[in-house]
Amino acid sequence: MKPRQIIDHVYQVGGAAISDVRDGAIYLLELDELVLIDSGTGIGFDQTLSNIQLVGFDPVNISTVILTHCHMDHIGGAAQFRQNFGSRIIMHALDAEIVERGDQHMTAAWCFGVFLRSFPIDIKLHGEQGQLSFGDYKVIWIHIPGHTPGSIAVYLDVGDKRVLFGQDISAPLLEDFKCDPIAWRNSMDKILSLHADILCDGHAGVFRSKNRVKDYIERSIVEHGFDL
Repeated sequence: MKPRQIIDHVYQVGGAAISDVRDGAIYLLELDELVLIDSGTGIGFDQTLSNIQLVGFDPVNISTVILTHCHMDHIGGAAQFRQNFGSRIIMHALDAEIVERGDQHMTAAWCFGVFLRSFPIDIKLHGEQGQLSFGDYKVIWIHIPGHTPGSIAVYLDVGDKRVLFGQDISAPLLEDFKCDPIAWRNSMDKILSLHADILCDGHAGVFRSKNRVKDYIERSIVEHGFDL
């Protein structure tokens, strides 16, 4: 796969088939300034930079990296963006604590054969929902615990389309990583209530149309053993 435009202002520039097989999906938002949703493991950092250039942007202008949750395949490149370009890092406080203490287990760093060097989170999100402003654009985050304590989803409206970045919706809920299945089930109701037109998942790809987004989330609920 090549990096691609998903809709106006939204691009995929990283992921298992785009930057490195160990990377979760990396999405680029062009919103008066450049914003990344997640950052991969860091192993595919150079390829991600090339991909950003291929879709027409200069990585030096990446002002912000928003991390959806604390797993290594989503956070590992964030410190490199700060070091190289001065990008600020945003994350929910509950997962920021895990990253800042360099927890190799809860970040699943060992699963990817990568050592996590702890790094500070510049802006820690608190509570259940909030708004981030980038020029004239508004990005909404919501707390969706379950996969990790501080998992968030992010969405924005582009024209008449709502684009949702839902992180790892279909990922297994493993007791060893202190996943909370009941919290996850409640979180799925939160994201269903957003009625997104486009879902950009952390691993499963991009789903278009309200019906396809709804079907994918509901199928994940059933596959995790819950009733709709």
